[in-house]
Amino acid sequence: MKTRFALTLLALLPILAACKADDGTANVAAPTEATPAAETAPAADAAAPATSEQAAGTEQAAGSEAAPAAANDAPMRLTGPEPVAGTDYVVIENGQPFQPVAGKVEVVEIFGYVCPACAAFQPLVGPWKAGLPGDVNFIYVPAMFGGTWDDYARAFYAAQTLGVQEKTHEAVYAAIHAEQTLKGERGRDSVDDIAAFYAKHGVDAKQFSAAMSSFAVNAKTNAAKQFAQRSKISGTPSLIINGKYLVKGNSFPDYLRIADHLIARERAAKAGN
Repeated sequence: MKTRFALTLLALLPILAACKADDGTANVAAPTEATPAAETAPAADAAAPATSEQAAGTEQAAGSEAAPAAANDAPMRLTGPEPVAGTDYVVIENGQPFQPVAGKVEVVEIFGYVCPACAAFQPLVGPWKAGLPGDVNFIYVPAMFGGTWDDYARAFYAAQTLGVQEKTHEAVYAAIHAEQTLKGERGRDSVDDIAAFYAKHGVDAKQFSAAMSSFAVNAKTNAAKQFAQRSKISGTPSLIINGKYLVKGNSFPDYLRIADHLIARERAAKAGN
């Protein structure tokens, strides 16, 4: 089923144009070969409150999804030209990592389960993430664009709290976009609907429902929203390198190519310190 789902989403890649948040606060642009790079430029969002760093810091251990162990000096496999500021990436003013870890370069994907573009990106970003060097820390951060986006952001962190996020990540995409057993943006799944889905993956439905409204999950979703605002994203999926660079690009492979160069730059800077 996973292979069929991946092939289905990759077939959609050239025609995906945009997702839109329920509350209309953001247009969610999917980079494709036909999409101008300017469409992935960040919008000017309001500055995040100063407390975002405190909230994010408390979740460092639980929120990190480090790539499999590898030698810290493993070379990056770089292709194509060196990325150009303003064309291939944007320097984030006063940017900072979401959950800094000493000696590691952070890579964040801001995503939304209900976004078709993010679903199409996952079959590419999943294997890419798995191949990152050991001194690169990859973190999924759910977008908080209102409505059903927020419901699934809470579900992501509830799943993380209960230890099933990794094994359910692609299954949620499949349930929304391929199997359509969850509504996504075709309607609005209730908390009970979402909890029933996760119950099929080994958690208690009532416990999951409670986790979605817990203080810990509220803190995580607040930190996620503040990070997205601070990073001035304009849509999903968005890749942010070490809190400094917001990746642009004309296609999903281009996203990853540019990210590789920026990761290598940050690794070299750390090695020089």
